[in-house]
Parts: sequence; structure tokens; C-alpha cells
Amino acid sequence: MELQEVFGRYLSDIDTELRASLRDGGSLAPFYGMMRYHLGWVNERFQPASADVGKRLRPTLALLCADATGGDYRVALPAAAAIELVHNFSLIHDDIEDRSNERRHRPTVWRLWGEPHAINAGDGLLMVARLALHRLVDQGVAAERVLALSRSFDETCLALCQGQFLDMSYEERTDVTVEMYLEMTGGKTAALISYAAYAGALLGSDDPRTADGYRRFGRELGLAFQIVDDVLGIWGAPTVTGKPAAEDIVSKKKSLPVVYAFEKARGQRRKALEEVYDKPSLDAADVQRVLELLHEVGARSYAQRMAEVYRDHALAELPPVEEGNTAQEGLRVLARYLVERVY
Repeated sequence: MELQEVFGRYLSDIDTELRASLRDGGSLAPFYGMMRYHLGWVNERFQPASADVGKRLRPTLALLCADATGGDYRVALPAAAAIELVHNFSLIHDDIEDRSNERRHRPTVWRLWGEPHAINAGDGLLMVARLALHRLVDQGVAAERVLALSRSFDETCLALCQGQFLDMSYEERTDVTVEMYLEMTGGKTAALISYAAYAGALLGSDDPRTADGYRRFGRELGLAFQIVDDVLGIWGAPTVTGKPAAEDIVSKKKSLPVVYAFEKARGQRRKALEEVYDKPSLDAADVQRVLELLHEVGARSYAQRMAEVYRDHALAELPPVEEGNTAQEGLRVLARYLVERVY
């Protein structure tokens, strides 16, 4: 199975489900318009647009897992929509917290409408996500299972917020270890990817043990995904990623390459890193010095190797299925892509 086929398999159904989740019109048109703008459906004047809508990784993962476990993926569409919406809630808030001016080659919501409106629009997306999940009842899913998925969804959202707290709190620290980084990433990124795999598998199989296997797959895959994001946040091409060059260095994020450099640097290298990261803000010369130090300790190659390790861990967690299971094959294709991607 080719990557394009994996992502294209459910794209139309995901888009339809997402659009059904959001109102528009009336006095609340600008409120929902900001959400629709962030999702890439409209421009800043709330007119229809064809902007980058993102990878749709998490809902695709959920539907692949539903298919791989023998279920009807259409039953899981409300959960897939909820997962994508809560992911985008986190992105709107993340852009505010990181002072990011652009996302997907367009101005961020807070840059266009200000922080108060952006915070409110993000909170609105979170509530829309929760309501989307309840539509599983309309698909014939038993209320008890919807309740269990809702509880796990809320626990996942809390883990996401906890991870984001750690991410922000680490920015002014120089004692962050790889172990601390993994705790942060386990919440900030891996928790939602893990939930996507778990929810899809549970809706596809109704077997908690099978779903737990996919949950573990998703967690390991989420760690690999974030590590690659860390690499791209420093060395990714702005024309491809849609973000400024070395943005994660400018914002002093303790991404894996930087954490590794702090652990491995000794003597003058360690002192130079500390002097740069002790500054209230970094200029172009500071960024260049950090890039040089990362190169000297081999931080990029280390991070890439770690991404590959977690990808392999993820693939080892996939439960066995019958030969010819194209959705399971799609999960393997997806895992390989996430480590090899350039955006």
C-alpha cells in the first residue's frame, strides 16, 4: 500500500464528519469562523478557501485501527472527528503559548484576532470535540462503551495539558534530562496518538486486550513522531514545514536534540549552551551557535536514531492479524512515513 492511498482512504469521510461538527451563520459566524479558518476551510474574511488542512494523521490512525481489527470504520468516524478537533484545540493554544506567527503557511488565529478570541476559539473546539464523541451513540455504539471512551478521552486531554505544562516549564531550565523529555512527550504528543489507536481498535473489535495492544503501538509511534517533529523544528525547511527556520531554538524549547546536547556537552561546550539559553531572547548569532554545538555532539543523528527505535517498538506492538489485512499494512506504511517525513 502506498502512502497516498493510506491518507486518501478516509479523507473525504473525515472531512464530512468534521464539517458536520461545526456550526456557521448568525451572530456566532465569526466565532465558528475562527475555528474553520484554523482548520483550513476559510480565509481571514471567512470566505471559502483551499488551505493546508494538516496531515489528518490522528483520525486516519483511528480509522485504520478500526479497519485492522475487523470493524466498520464508519462507526468510528465521530471518534476520529473528536480526536482531530481536540488536536486542533491544542494547536490554537500552542501557537499562543509559543508566540508562533504562522501555521501551515498562514497567520495563526491569535495573530489575526488577538489572544482572547483565540483562547476562546480553542476552548470552543475542545467542547465541539467532546460533543462529536457523543455522536457514537447515533452509530449504534453501546452507551457503556461511549462512556468508557469519553473517560479515556478526558484523561488523554488532561495528559496533553500536563505535557504542555512541562514543555513550557522546561524552556527556562538547563537541567532537563532525556527521561524528563520522554515524560513530557508522552503527554504532549504520544497520549493523543495512543488514544486514537486505542479508540479505533476498541470500536473495531470490542476486545479490550486487542485495543490495549494498539494503544501501546500508538504510544510508541507518538514518541517517534514527536522526535521527528523536534528534528524538523530545528533543521526543517521553512518552505516545506510552514514554520520559521530553527523556530524551536528561538523559543528555547527543550526538544530532544537540545536535551541530548545538554547531557553530552562538557567544558566549554556546556558553558556556551548555558550562556545562550540563559539569555531572555535569542538572536541570529545565538541560533547559529546552538546549531554548531548540536552538530558537534551529533544531536541530530542521535534524535533520528531514537525516532527509528521507537518506530520499531511501535511495529513490534501491533497485534497479529490474518494475512491480507490491508489496514494493518497501512499502519506499517504510516509508521515508516512518520520517521522519514520532511514536514
